[in-house]
Amino acid sequence: MKEGKGLVKEYDSFNGQLIYEGEYLNGLRNGKGKEYDDYEGELEFEGEYLNGERNGKGKEYYNDGKLRFEGEYLYGKRLKGKEYVNERLEYEGDYVIKKYNGKGYDENGNIIYELKNGTGKVKEYNDYGALRFEGEYLNGLRNGKGKEYNYKGKLSFEGEYLDGLRTGKGKEYNDYGALRFEGEYLNGLRTGKGKEYYYNGKLEFEGEYLNGKRHGKGKEYYSNGNLIFEGEYLNGLRKGKEYDYDGKLYLKVNI
Repeated sequence: MKEGKGLVKEYDSFNGQLIYEGEYLNGLRNGKGKEYDDYEGELEFEGEYLNGERNGKGKEYYNDGKLRFEGEYLYGKRLKGKEYVNERLEYEGDYVIKKYNGKGYDENGNIIYELKNGTGKVKEYNDYGALRFEGEYLNGLRNGKGKEYNYKGKLSFEGEYLDGLRTGKGKEYNDYGALRFEGEYLNGLRTGKGKEYYYNGKLEFEGEYLNGKRHGKGKEYYSNGNLIFEGEYLNGLRKGKEYDYDGKLYLKVNI
C-alpha cells in the first residue's frame, strides 16, 4: 500500500499529469498534500487529509493561482472559512452543504447580506466576480424566490426554488434578455403548464411538460402566429394535426 511522505505522487492515467503529491497512510491520503488540475497542472488545493478526504486546514485556488478559499474542512466538505472572488473577500463564515452562518461582502468591503442557520437573502458570484444568483436561502440552499444571471451578467431566470432546485413558477430569458419560457417547474425541470417564445417575442409553443419535455396537450406556432401543430405529446413526440405556413391542415401525425 502507498504509505509515506513527500515522495508519494499520483498521476492522471490518461495524460500522465501530476494530480497529487503528499502523505499517505494505509493506502489513503493522510496528512499534508497538494492537488493539481489534471489538464493544466495548476495547483487546486493544498492542506490536510484524513482517510483520503480533505480534513483540517486547507486552501483552494483558481486556475490563475489566485486564492479561492481558505479555512477548514470536514469529510471533504468546507466547514468554515473565507471565500474570495478576484482577490476580494466575498464571504466568511460557516458551511453546511453551502454557505450557512456568515456574512457576504461587496467589492468595497461592505456587508451586503448575513446568513443565520442557512437562512436569509444571498448573492452568489462566479469565478470572475460577476453576479450569478441573488435570492432567498433556507437551510443553506436556494429556497423561495430568486434570480439567476448568465456569464454576460444578464438575467437568465427568475422564479421559485425548493431545496436548491427550480420548483414552482418561473421565467427563462435568452442571451438578449428576451423572454424564452414561462411556466412551472419541479425538481429543476419544466413540469406542468408553460409557454415558449421565439427571439422576436412571438409565441412558439404552449402546453404541458413533464421532466423537461413536452408531454400532454399542446400547440406549436410559426413565427407569423399561424399554427404548426396541435394535439398531444409523449416525451416530446407528437400525435395530432400539422399545418402549413399559411395555416392549412396538411398532415395528421400518429406517435
